[in-house]
Amino acid sequence: MKKRIKNIVVGVSVCGCLSWSLVVSAADDISVLQTRINALEAQLTEIRTLLDQQVKESATKAEVLSVKEEVKEDIQLVKSSQYEWKTYDSKVHMAGYANVGYSDGGRGNDGFDDLKFNPIFHYGYKDLLLLESEFEFEIEDGLTQISLEYLTVDWFINDYMALVAGRFLSPVGQFQQNLHPGWINKLPTAPVGFRHDQAQPVAEVGVQLRGGFTVPILNDSSLMNYAVYVGNGPRLELNPGGDEIEAVEAVGFTSDEDDNKTFGGRLGFLPIPNLEVGISGTLGNIALVNESDRDYDVLGFDMFYRWKNLNLRAEYIKQKVGALAASVAPEGQKWEAWYTQASYKLLPTKFELVARYSDYNSKHADQAQEQWALGVNYLFANQGMAKFSYEFNDGLTGEPTDDNKFLVQLSYGF
Repeated sequence: MKKRIKNIVVGVSVCGCLSWSLVVSAADDISVLQTRINALEAQLTEIRTLLDQQVKESATKAEVLSVKEEVKEDIQLVKSSQYEWKTYDSKVHMAGYANVGYSDGGRGNDGFDDLKFNPIFHYGYKDLLLLESEFEFEIEDGLTQISLEYLTVDWFINDYMALVAGRFLSPVGQFQQNLHPGWINKLPTAPVGFRHDQAQPVAEVGVQLRGGFTVPILNDSSLMNYAVYVGNGPRLELNPGGDEIEAVEAVGFTSDEDDNKTFGGRLGFLPIPNLEVGISGTLGNIALVNESDRDYDVLGFDMFYRWKNLNLRAEYIKQKVGALAASVAPEGQKWEAWYTQASYKLLPTKFELVARYSDYNSKHADQAQEQWALGVNYLFANQGMAKFSYEFNDGLTGEPTDDNKFLVQLSYGF
């Protein structure tokens, strides 16, 4: 374009000289002079247009260069941000599960009675600290009930030991601490005796030390895991008459009414892969308000074995409260429960068969119950399933513990 402008300028100069010559030599030819003048004006107009276009193109190039510089700066910023994230010391993670269920108890009280959402939050700092917490949102009679299942701060002392402080699920036995979430439990309900205020403690508030290590007993892959804790302990619940112990509330309290801590834990052994046996227990004291202490202890055994597509589980728990002659409820109490469970995946299909027998013994006849539960599950994924089960219950005649049930549940873990 510059060459073209130069040619036009040269042409204009030449034409100018020729035009002046014509004026001197042929002044009488006015029409020819006018024609030349018009041509010159047209050429000047074209020169202005070309110059304007060149200016615009130069401006556009400057803008492109400016944009390129901005893009380079953005790329450097992104790279810097990625570097910061890779070296950032804290990490946040969310997990949890949800259940939706239907049951028919055989007395006309069937309905969609299981609606639960449990988000779980994890906040980790390096490989040193972990904050973990689970909330439970549940609908009961049209009202939303919110509870804190557990909240702990975990300090990873080394590869074999972690200190856990706060409200944690009881390590006594296996069901409460590892199996109760809906997407893990193979059936819609917990075994009888392993529910709230029955034979197995649910949670504790205190400090817990837990971890695992290898042991050279059978082979190099033999493992041991452990959990020991000290906590505030449970409370006693009296019957409506106030003269007999109804249950032990072991749900994790932030106060200690008898000023005596409870000690407990579990020791697990994996002699070979796919087999684990465990023993657990609790020792301490428990008391009613303004009364002396009485003995409190829990003893438990559990077992798990996997062979190909077959899973076998068994667990036993006994919770005992001593007698106290000077109490408004002088008699001691004992709650005892156990279950066995088998599940088998029908590969290559997504169906799974489940059978469970559980038994719960109590001095209170309306609490005691024996149950057979049979189920068929459809696994949408490893963490999501639809459960169909039927429970054959044997309890005190006329009580809910004696009613057979049909249950359906959708459960998903994330």
